[in-house]
Amino acid sequence: MDSPSGERIIINHQFTTSVDQVSSPARREIANRSLSGMKFPSDSEEIDVESGRLEKDREKSVRSKRGLTLHNQALLSGLAYCFSSCSMILVNKYVLSSYDFNAGISLMLYQNFVSVIIVSSLSFFGIITTEPLTWRLIKVWLPVNMIFVGMLVTSMFSLRYINVAMVTVLKNVTNVMTAVGEMYLFSKHHDNRVWAALFLMIISAISGGFTDLSFNAVGYTWQFFNCFLTASYSLTLRRVMDTAKLVTKSGELNEFSMVMLNNTLSLPLGLFLIFVFNEVDYLSQSPLLRLPTFWVVITFSGFLGLAISFTSMWFLHQTGATTYSLVGSLNKIPLSVAGILLFNVSTSLENSASIFFGLAAGVLFARAKMRKI
Repeated sequence: MDSPSGERIIINHQFTTSVDQVSSPARREIANRSLSGMKFPSDSEEIDVESGRLEKDREKSVRSKRGLTLHNQALLSGLAYCFSSCSMILVNKYVLSSYDFNAGISLMLYQNFVSVIIVSSLSFFGIITTEPLTWRLIKVWLPVNMIFVGMLVTSMFSLRYINVAMVTVLKNVTNVMTAVGEMYLFSKHHDNRVWAALFLMIISAISGGFTDLSFNAVGYTWQFFNCFLTASYSLTLRRVMDTAKLVTKSGELNEFSMVMLNNTLSLPLGLFLIFVFNEVDYLSQSPLLRLPTFWVVITFSGFLGLAISFTSMWFLHQTGATTYSLVGSLNKIPLSVAGILLFNVSTSLENSASIFFGLAAGVLFARAKMRKI
């Protein structure tokens, strides 16, 4: 969401020129002949005028169809992005809480493995293009990939203990950390509207924690680390991307290549963490791995993880960074409501007010950032 992509609306003004060239002489000829009272426009002139009108109508029809197509593409891509991003969090919460699956790293590892299989297949059949993995590229990308894995793992751990609505509000702290990081690392200054929105985010996170009926210190700790790692990932990604482009064969690094890089490099690191957190013993004894429905659900979550990357890129291409940012903030509102209703979360009026106060602060933050672009 760093640079806006152009909205491709084609407006063609050529029909006005062609119509004027045909109809204006005809009108002058008609006026001259009517003054003389002797002649009327010939059939060929009437056909010329009619042809100009038909051409004008055709141009209007084509322009209308193009605008409708672009509108439908933007709407469809936006709905796909909202559905995939909401579904990913809800499905992960379902697996970790409803199935009581206590192996978040293994879940992350399997989802990334599914993504690698799909992207590799699409690249093999020539549907997409990805950069080949070279040692030079891996060495450049490995530090940011470690942050990426830590971001996913802490997200799994926090989601196990915290309800979806509070997770969405607490994630606003990431914006605060990112803004502070931009100020100190890149000397980037924000206006008062941005800082006011960030202050509201902090207040909503604190008030939400105090009024959370299902408060869990372990979950909140993991979420704090997740916010820190997410902010670190966004702050370092741009610099690493610029360096990585210098070591690729094409000199570019598209979204598909980044998905392939992150997910492929996460596999050996994920395997290492599975042994560190002793998830191997749990997996060997878990009856869930013998349930076909469980495998269907976690495989679906792997597809959703990849769908977020694809749909976000599609939506950003059809609209722009400002629309993308605002829709992302608005998308948290139905996600929070769905999380409360689907998982029967016990909440109070004060906690609900804190949640929606935080969501509103997120929207204000997106709008404040939009005005700076």
